Amino acid sequence: MGYTGSARRSGGKLRAARKLSSVRRSQLVTTYGVGSLVAVDNESFIVSGLDSWDISEAPEIHERRLAQLLGVDSFRLPPAPDQESAKDGVRVRRFPEYYSCPSCHALQNFREFNTAGEKANCGDCDELLVPSRFVLVCDGGHIQDFPYSKWVHRGKGASGFCKGSLELRAAGASASLRAIVIECSCGEKASMEGVFRRKALRELGIHCSGRSPWLQDDNSAPCDRTPRTMQRGSSSVWNPVMSSALSIPPFSEGVHALVEREKLMDAPDEKAVLWFCSNHHAKLQQANATSGDVLRVVAELNAAREREADGGDAEIVSSASLRVQEYRSLVAGSRERPDDGLQSFVCEPPEGSLDPLGEFKVDGVMLVKRLREVRALAAFTRGTPSEENADDARQAPLSKADLKWLPAIEVVGEGVFVRLEEDEVRRWETREAVRDRVSVIRDNHLKLLRERAALDPLTSVDQVTSPVSARRVLLHTLAHALINEWSLDGGYPASALRERIYAGSEMSGVLIYTATSDSAGSLGGVVAQGEPARLAQTLGSALLRASWCSNDPLCMESKSSGVDGANLAACHACVLLPETSCENNNCFLDRALLVGGSSGKGLAYFAQAA
Repeated sequence: MGYTGSARRSGGKLRAARKLSSVRRSQLVTTYGVGSLVAVDNESFIVSGLDSWDISEAPEIHERRLAQLLGVDSFRLPPAPDQESAKDGVRVRRFPEYYSCPSCHALQNFREFNTAGEKANCGDCDELLVPSRFVLVCDGGHIQDFPYSKWVHRGKGASGFCKGSLELRAAGASASLRAIVIECSCGEKASMEGVFRRKALRELGIHCSGRSPWLQDDNSAPCDRTPRTMQRGSSSVWNPVMSSALSIPPFSEGVHALVEREKLMDAPDEKAVLWFCSNHHAKLQQANATSGDVLRVVAELNAAREREADGGDAEIVSSASLRVQEYRSLVAGSRERPDDGLQSFVCEPPEGSLDPLGEFKVDGVMLVKRLREVRALAAFTRGTPSEENADDARQAPLSKADLKWLPAIEVVGEGVFVRLEEDEVRRWETREAVRDRVSVIRDNHLKLLRERAALDPLTSVDQVTSPVSARRVLLHTLAHALINEWSLDGGYPASALRERIYAGSEMSGVLIYTATSDSAGSLGGVVAQGEPARLAQTLGSALLRASWCSNDPLCMESKSSGVDGANLAACHACVLLPETSCENNNCFLDRALLVGGSSGKGLAYFAQAA
């Protein structure tokens, strides 16, 4: 994936942007998306907004349900122009703008170094420059250079207005903040100790500048949030807000898939649809459809779109309703149709009897032999990740213009869907021991959310809610236990497996699946793990492994653990997973709900099996 730097003016002329580096397409959605910082050699850049991307050759991705949820028409794969002939791709801009020279110690704006050509070298001593280690961010997504001059001249009457030159020196061999000293030519100097304290910035009168350097024509917007200092390479500088959806019937097969892929809903009239059908017999044959089928489906979809435009109820209004539809499709299943070349969702029950799973209170198992998932980047946050299903005012936009597309990737894979007995789950979650145990996690999470809301002037503390429930914690921990077991028994690395939790008033299931672009995506190994006899062995082994942790009794008796204290009995020695596998950032986990704990009986869902 080719990156290009911003075009520059030289001698009054616009100079062509230069090629910088390359990353995988998927990384432009998950790791190096819009607004993130990218290190290239000894330089640092920020990925520009979507309105600066060259998408002329970027393939279009369609996923109707996800597009409706995010309010767009379609999705695009990040552009991947040819490395040799391309002149454009994904644009980046230099950020931070402050650099230092390790030889002459100068600390100033990059433009003041009199660099030779495009090289990031000091014009005086020809040493490689170093980007500023510190940046200021706010919870609204804004980011700016650290105000070194104000920091050095703190406590002075004209704080930050000295026009002297700055130098950055590392005192001694220590890597501590106290060893980093900023000196001004006027004689003032200060170490960077205490730079991460919000109170220190507030006392200096440093406010958020409202800068959004990733957007075109970056104009500072008023912002009342208090900024905080972060290291440029910190993972908290950029947190993607991802949304994903599985392709399910009817849009994952046959004529519906054909209409979706060929955008026939946007055809001007019926004659245009008939023209397409008469000139694309092979595509109709692949979908096992006739021109009459195509006309019927186009009419139905257009009628639904008109009802929604007239104020009717939308099919997908939240990620919760999206999950409900997926859950119903996973329960109902979808047999493979050899005559349908467009089918991307095959979900069938196993051939063997479910009797071996009876002791585990499992109500059903489905083998998802083929699935397609679309993952889209909807926004991003700085500081703390956005909560799932939250209408977060902290989410920063990906472009200045109101675009009708978002960057996304599509992946294919396979999986196993396990559904617990609804009546058993309902009886279990009403137990007093279970309610008391889960209330600890919920209270810890609510306390955290309220502390964050108190720091954000745009968020009301009274409106903060937590998604934690006994059912959710049970299913989430079960998914982690299964993934850990399959990574040992099935030959898959844990990072190649993902979870999808279906926890609601009428939902109690987990989907463990592979959905990657490499060879671990769909080789049949995960589906084989879903056969009832083998799954029963896996569950027994997973529960036995979860009943003991090398950190016990500290792990089992913990009152708060994990990220932001949103776990109980869960650590890296038992049920935590790589970040790519967990959709909840390794939060809301407690293996005591699976196998019981030291607090007494009535806690474990799998009490008899364990």
